[in-house]
Formats: sequence, C-alpha cells, structure tokens
Amino acid sequence: MAAATSLCCVLPVLTPNLSKPLLPPLSSRPQKRRRFITSVAEDREIVPVSQDRGTRLREGEGFHPSQPHTESELPPRLTSSSTVNAIIVLGFGTFAVTKLLTIDHDYWHGWTLYEILRYIPEHNWIAYEQALKSNPVLAKMAISGIVYSIGDWIAQCYEGKPIFEFDRARLLRSGLAGFTLHGSLSHYYYQICEALFPFQEWWVVPAKVAFDQTVWSAIWNSIYFVVLGLLRFESLTNIYGELKSTFFPLLTAGWKLWPFAHLITYGVVPVEQRLLWVDCVELIWVTILSTYSNEKSETRISEAASETRSSTSSKSSKE
Repeated sequence: MAAATSLCCVLPVLTPNLSKPLLPPLSSRPQKRRRFITSVAEDREIVPVSQDRGTRLREGEGFHPSQPHTESELPPRLTSSSTVNAIIVLGFGTFAVTKLLTIDHDYWHGWTLYEILRYIPEHNWIAYEQALKSNPVLAKMAISGIVYSIGDWIAQCYEGKPIFEFDRARLLRSGLAGFTLHGSLSHYYYQICEALFPFQEWWVVPAKVAFDQTVWSAIWNSIYFVVLGLLRFESLTNIYGELKSTFFPLLTAGWKLWPFAHLITYGVVPVEQRLLWVDCVELIWVTILSTYSNEKSETRISEAASETRSSTSSKSSKE
C-alpha cells in the first residue's frame, strides 16, 4: 500500500518531462534554415546569368572558341562533304592527266623517256585540232565547261573557302552555263564578228575589240546572270534586281582586262583557235563573274535568314 502510494506520487512528476518533445519546435526550424542559406549565399560569389555565360564557363574549362577546329572536331556532315569533294577533284584530275600523258600509249613501245615527253604536247595539240575539225561546237563546249567549273572553284577559294570545301551545286551551275551556252554561242559569235568586219585594215582590230566589249560582253554577262539565277530557282524579280545592280560595274570591270587580251585574240589568233585563248583568260574573268553573281544571292539569303530569326525571337518573347 505504501509502495503504491509512492508510485502514484512519482508519476505526476515524471509525466510532464516525458511529454516534452526531444526536437526543437517546428516554428524555430525555418529561421535556422534561412540563417544557414543566407550565410552560404554571403560566402559564395553570385555570377550574373548572361548570354555569354556558357562561353565563359567553357573558356574557364580550357575551351577556346577562337582556336581552329581539327578535322576530328568538325561535324560529320562537313568532313564527309570535304571527302566527297576531294574524291571528285582527284578523280577528274587523275583522269585528265592520264588522258594527256597516254596520248601515244598505242605505239610508244621502244621510245625513250625523252621521246615520250617530246611528243606528248605536239600530239595532244594535233588531237585537239582534229576534234575541232570533226565536231567544233562540242569541242569548244567541253573546253568552256571545264574552264567555267575551274573558274568558279577559284572564286570560292578566293572568297575564303578551303580548297576541298567548295559548294558542289554552285560549281556545277557555273560549269553547266559554260558548257551549254558559252562554248556554243562563242563559236558562232566569232564567225559573225568576222562577217561584220571582213576588212584587213589597221582599224579592224580596235573595232572588233570595241564591239566585243560593248555588245557581246553585255549580252553574255546578262545571259550568265539570268541562267545562274534560274538554276538557283530564284524569282525573275530577284534576278532582274541583281542584273540591274551589277550590269555596269561588271561591264566596266571587264574593260580593265579584256581590251589587252583581245588585241591578241583579234590580231594574232586564228578564228578557230580564239575560244581556246579566250578560255585561258576566262579563268580570271569567270572568277570575277562568279563572285559578282553569287555575292548578291548569298547576301540576300543571309539577310532573309536573319530577318526570320529576329521575327521568330520577337514572337517568342511576346508569348
């Protein structure tokens, strides 16, 4: 009885202590967390978010955007395109050199190396003259097609593209214009020019040069621009605008090159051989033509792309 009485006396004393929670009250926890977060934020440097943050972070990790990419770092599509271009150039170059060097392969057995090298240029020239006699238009078309393709390639390299990263479609368009139009039209033009000036006086050569650099240059430059524009599937309005803006600058640019070359064309070179000489000079002129023709188009395409991006970004910002 005494023990029970003592136990009853002790329980009220222990009960308040057992009912107390072991953890601090919930109301006090957020204050400690806020104080902890505030102290951490004060100790760390806050970096403002900007558009070039990714660039700065990558630079801090050792990435330098200005460093040129190696071939392994280039996108797969770019490297594959360069490989295809290299195969095309090396293939055609190997074929052309092989055809030129093996002109006498049927009967050069027993010849010395000196005899082979001695007769290769002469026999290639004889084969070219025979092609001019058998099919003059096709021979001149082939020469102009090759020259206009090489000229556009030179123009693309001059514009800053690596040697094997040229635009194949652009090169094909220029070569197609040279093959289908320049070779055939030039063949008939030089015959018409001789019919218009059938004289032998001293003034005939300057007259032919003046006629060439006014009438014929204006006609051919216009044809070249229109054909390339149509092959790029551009509208007639854009083609006319580009032709109008580049017609006189291109015509006057030709006056710095062609009058001196055409003194040889009309004064020394025979009629049937004139296109070959002209095409040799065309390697320089096609570079200028192709640059003029594609510069306006590429500028307009880039401007249209930038306008599209700006309109898209403005719409997204409004939303």
